[in-house]
Amino acid sequence: MSENTKALRVRIKSVNSTRQLTNAMGLVASSKIRRAGEAMRKGRDYADALDSSLQALTADRECQKSPYMQQRSGGRVRLVVIAGDRGLAGGYNANVFRLAAEIADAEVIPIGKRACEKYGVPVNSSEKYSFEEAAALADRLCADFADGAYDRLGILSTDYHSVMTQEAVIRWILPFEASGASAAGMIFEPDPLTVLNNVAREYVAGKIMAAVRESFASEVAARRMAMDSAGKNAQQMLDDLQLQYNRARQGAITQEITEIVAGSGSGT
Repeated sequence: MSENTKALRVRIKSVNSTRQLTNAMGLVASSKIRRAGEAMRKGRDYADALDSSLQALTADRECQKSPYMQQRSGGRVRLVVIAGDRGLAGGYNANVFRLAAEIADAEVIPIGKRACEKYGVPVNSSEKYSFEEAAALADRLCADFADGAYDRLGILSTDYHSVMTQEAVIRWILPFEASGASAAGMIFEPDPLTVLNNVAREYVAGKIMAAVRESFASEVAARRMAMDSAGKNAQQMLDDLQLQYNRARQGAITQEITEIVAGSGSGT
C-alpha cells in the first residue's frame, strides 16, 4: 500500500509541475494578445488600402498589358506558407500544413520557425518578421513571375476570427485579376500601367506582411486557448489523483489499525 501512495505522490507532483507550466505559458500568450491584435489591425488596414488602389488600377484597360495580369494555363504554383514559431498551440500549425499538402507540387516558401523546419530551409521568425524581409521576398516573387518562372502565387495564412476561432486559408495574389471597380476621377502619373508595374512589389509585400501579422495573432490566441484547456485538464487530473491518494492513505491507515488491534488481541 505504501508503494501505491508513493507512486501517487510522484504522479501528483509531476502533474502539478505541468499545470504550473501550462499556466505560465497561458499568461505569456495572454500578455502578447493585445500587441499582436494591434499589429494585426494595422496590417489589415494597410492591406485594405492596397486592395482599393489595386482595384482602381486593374479596372483600367491599359493595365491588361502588365505582366502581373497575364493569366497562364500552366500549373506551376508558388505558395508562401506562414506557420508559427513554436508548438503547443492546439491545431494551429497542423491546420496550416494540412491545407498546404492539398496543393500538389507547389513550391513552398515558408515563414515561421515551424514551417522552415518542416520544409528544411534556414529558419526565420513569424513573430519578428520585418517589412524589409517581406519586401525582399516580394521583389524576388514579382521578378520571377514577370519572367515566367511560375504561374500562380498564393499566401497560406491563418485568419483570426476570435480568440476561440482561427481558420487556415489560401489567398491567390498573382496574377492580378481585372476588377469591376471604377477609376473615375482618379489620375495616375505617368500612366496606370507604369503605376501598376511599380506598385506590384509593394502590394505583394504588404499582403505578405498583413498575413504574417494576422497569423501571429492567431497563433497567440490558439496557444492561450490550448494552455487554458491543458490547465483545466491538469487540475482535473490533480483532483482525481488526490482523491485516489486520500483513499489509498485511508486504506493504509485502516489496515495498520486492523493489524495493531489484531496484534493486541493475540497478545492477550
